[in-house]
Amino acid sequence: MMMKLMLLVVFFTVMVVVGLYSRQHTTSVDGFVLGGRSVGPWLTAFAYGTSYFSAVVFVGYAGQFGWKYGLASTWIGIGNAVIGSLMAWVVLGRRTKVMTQHLNVKTMPDFFGERYGSKPLKVAASAIVFIFLVPYTASIYNGLSRLFEMAFDIPYTYCVVGMAVFTGIYVILGGYMATAINDFIQGIIMLIGIVAVIGAVLSGQGGFLDAIRKMAEIPSDVPITAGQPGAFTSFFGPDPLNLLGVVILTSLGTWGLPQMIGKFYAIRDEKAINTGTVISTLFACVVAGGSYFLGGFGRLFDDKAIYDAAGNVIFDSIIPHMLSSLPDILIGVVVVLVLSASMSTLASLVLTSSSTLTLDFLKDNVMKEMSEKKQVRTMRLLIVFFIVVSVVIALDPPTFIAQLMGISWGALAGAFLAPFLYGLYWKRVTKAAVWASFAGGVGITVSNMFLHYIASPINAGAIAMVAGLVIVPIVSVLTPKMDREKMDDIFQCYEEKVTITKRRSLEVK
Repeated sequence: MMMKLMLLVVFFTVMVVVGLYSRQHTTSVDGFVLGGRSVGPWLTAFAYGTSYFSAVVFVGYAGQFGWKYGLASTWIGIGNAVIGSLMAWVVLGRRTKVMTQHLNVKTMPDFFGERYGSKPLKVAASAIVFIFLVPYTASIYNGLSRLFEMAFDIPYTYCVVGMAVFTGIYVILGGYMATAINDFIQGIIMLIGIVAVIGAVLSGQGGFLDAIRKMAEIPSDVPITAGQPGAFTSFFGPDPLNLLGVVILTSLGTWGLPQMIGKFYAIRDEKAINTGTVISTLFACVVAGGSYFLGGFGRLFDDKAIYDAAGNVIFDSIIPHMLSSLPDILIGVVVVLVLSASMSTLASLVLTSSSTLTLDFLKDNVMKEMSEKKQVRTMRLLIVFFIVVSVVIALDPPTFIAQLMGISWGALAGAFLAPFLYGLYWKRVTKAAVWASFAGGVGITVSNMFLHYIASPINAGAIAMVAGLVIVPIVSVLTPKMDREKMDDIFQCYEEKVTITKRRSLEVK
């Protein structure tokens, strides 16, 4: 117990020290929100990865989808690495950096407002962020409750409040730079922890081959493959179609999430983008691939401890039950691992929410005159507000909030992904197309929450994203074009001539 407590004390102390160190970067809005747009590749890549993977993934999703799809759930981690990290950096990284710096925008709603010349679009986007991002922050705490109770016998309430307080301290003190440095430290913990845990869990089952053999003997209870032995060790698992929906939502979804895309606004230069692409992809391979691979062995730990009174599996209890037999030192590492993943995601979410509400809604709409100092002060106050709201929701979550958390990724990415992606590449995208994407993304996911015309909310989110990619070009072709001169001016940023060294580029003879 003393060793586990010491790990926590050291962890929280480092977080606060980093916050104090980073205060020098928070004197301006650009510094507080984007670290002065000069963040290096390692910090940006780890900030992207740690914002991507939280306790929701390690405890909730890995347990749930590992139980449903067996070892095939590893495809989700592979999809996260290839689509959610590698392709996101390649397709979005450079163009996002160049255009957002050219437009001098700091948030995703700000991008929509400037790129499409529409203040109402900016306000609507900020409302979508507020409605669907704030409840999502509450879900970050849920994956911690069972782990802390298992490891320390600490009540969930104390865990939630403690995590919120320390996250708030370092984000308020150091802004984006503090979160980026802490994300780097937390990312290293996650990498070491996931490798150690996988090794220990498989060792407890007699090694990798023995664990595979035992999994192959378990018959499928999924309707389409019911009774079939070996389904949980097959290439695509017992339910390939629903598995594909999960891959799309959790991988393609990052392309439209403001807390993820914001990392590209802040990166330093082209070299940093190229290096960051490699680092981010490798990080996702280990952390996401490792988490879902570990969850894929969940059925080997079938026990009454993971069922409720009605006999239903409690998915959030599967991973903690798998880890409960590990040595104390490893349990301590796991707790710090999940705490790291959760605090980094929470910090990214509250910073995104507060900056969006301040810069895209309050500034110029509610408060006409806001100096740089006042904007930073307002964002700090809103960080406190959002953390308090998330704690209140997490301590006593009503049913509709729990549902809302489940569809937040689908609604946000369904609304934002297509107009943001097309907006970086295609001059022809119109304001009407952006409104249609907002309506489609939010409409599909929210209406399905009540009408259930798509059985899985995960699949509903994936369909919302794909629908946006179809809706935007069709509506753009059918509606009046944007002002040609303005579009040429916006896209001129990609044609601007720059001088680089031979180390970065070879001359063409």
